[in-house]
Amino acid sequence: MDALDVSRWQFGITTVYHFLLVPLTIGLAPLVAAMQTMWVITGKDSWYRLTKFFGKLFLVNFALGVATGIVQEFQFGMNWSEYSRFVGDVFGAPLALEGLVAFFLESTFLGLWIFGWNRLPKLVHLATIWLVAIGVNASAYFIIAANSWMQHPVGAIYNPDTGRAELVDIVAMLTNNTALAAFPHAVAGSFLTAATFVAGIAGWWMVRSARRGETGPEFDARSMFRPAARLAFVVMIVSGAALAVTGDIQGKLMFDQQPMKMASAESLCHTETGASFSILTIGTHNDCDSVQHIVAIPGLTSFLAESDTGATVQGVTELQAQYEQMYGPGNYRPNLFVTYWAFRAMIGLAAGSAALALAGLWVTRGGRIPDQRWFSRLSLLAIPTPFLANSAGWIFTEMGRQPWIVAPNPTGVDAIRLTVDQGVSDHPVGLVVASLATFTVVYAALGAVWFGLMRRYVQAGPLEHDRHPHAEADDTDDSDGTARPLSFAY
Repeated sequence: MDALDVSRWQFGITTVYHFLLVPLTIGLAPLVAAMQTMWVITGKDSWYRLTKFFGKLFLVNFALGVATGIVQEFQFGMNWSEYSRFVGDVFGAPLALEGLVAFFLESTFLGLWIFGWNRLPKLVHLATIWLVAIGVNASAYFIIAANSWMQHPVGAIYNPDTGRAELVDIVAMLTNNTALAAFPHAVAGSFLTAATFVAGIAGWWMVRSARRGETGPEFDARSMFRPAARLAFVVMIVSGAALAVTGDIQGKLMFDQQPMKMASAESLCHTETGASFSILTIGTHNDCDSVQHIVAIPGLTSFLAESDTGATVQGVTELQAQYEQMYGPGNYRPNLFVTYWAFRAMIGLAAGSAALALAGLWVTRGGRIPDQRWFSRLSLLAIPTPFLANSAGWIFTEMGRQPWIVAPNPTGVDAIRLTVDQGVSDHPVGLVVASLATFTVVYAALGAVWFGLMRRYVQAGPLEHDRHPHAEADDTDDSDGTARPLSFAY
């Protein structure tokens, strides 16, 4: 492998690792805020303890996310200096806004939330966690706006004297239709991830406490874990529906802006009218003509492209010939094997969350507390599925854009485009291998720390010292709808 290949591996490994943490942070912050809001409204100590419990898990994830995210920005200068030189005037703007506006907002109010228990007035303290939730989502928007510009450059001109892209309209960049479609899709995926995380943990605890016959404030599944699980199940269903709607919108934009990515998602070798969507194929994919579509849904790819099962979808072969005429000789096809299966993994892995939500609503109906072992196993097995689905979606988005690092806008400035091999730094391959090995080892250690802390705190559950200092011995049973009077005093 040369420096380009190793640089791509390094950026891919660090980005996918970082993105495992990001969706949980984006989705869990509003859920923790919702739990604290329920405590403020009802005065029930169970919601207070749930806030402290899942807030602790949120903080662990947030800290690791920040640590791994910083590396991403350094890599633009390390391994992708030519890319940074070409787009620095454009790409730096949303990254600066992300740091100055979003990150400062979330980090400042997160500190107030952590140290403000029993010090700030109750409503003021509640406002801090909601501002954290707003901050993490604003941070996501600025990052998505930057990435969307790479997918669909707008609001910029090309300066032939400097050979650089220059930002002339930041409003156009921040309102890029690609970003406006990608952001709600990413947020929906994050809510699905966080809700599955909460539901999986709550489901496991419900079964554990029911089978062991544990009672008392530490193990009151009915007043503590059942409400958390029911909240999460509803969020899972709503976010799953939102994913389907926003994904459809994104697919149609992708067909207009990056038709090669759409063709690659289906390994569609040749242009077809009424293109089907395959569930199972045989073949290497990258040898496009060797692919045999075994099980397929007729007309679905055409429907995803233009809401018409009879629409014509251009194939990889025809698009390759077209791009050679437009941009010169070269291979403009992404890795079809990766794009094809990443797209299906993104969709298929969401079934884990769907299964948990439907099963969970059934076994907790009518105030029931599940004690079935299968539900405990399902709860744990479902937790990683949205994490993997989010990563698969990100891999599809980035790999499907290849060979472009800045994809050409079909209706934009023709000169604003850059291939991956044009953006890489001129480093010796040995230097990049050394940094790849270093980051991989460090990230593996951080991953072990993350998993160890999460596992430890989940198994410990909401601790007795997490109870509100002025709480009564126990809450009223959630099933009868009775709550203690609302109090705004700490």
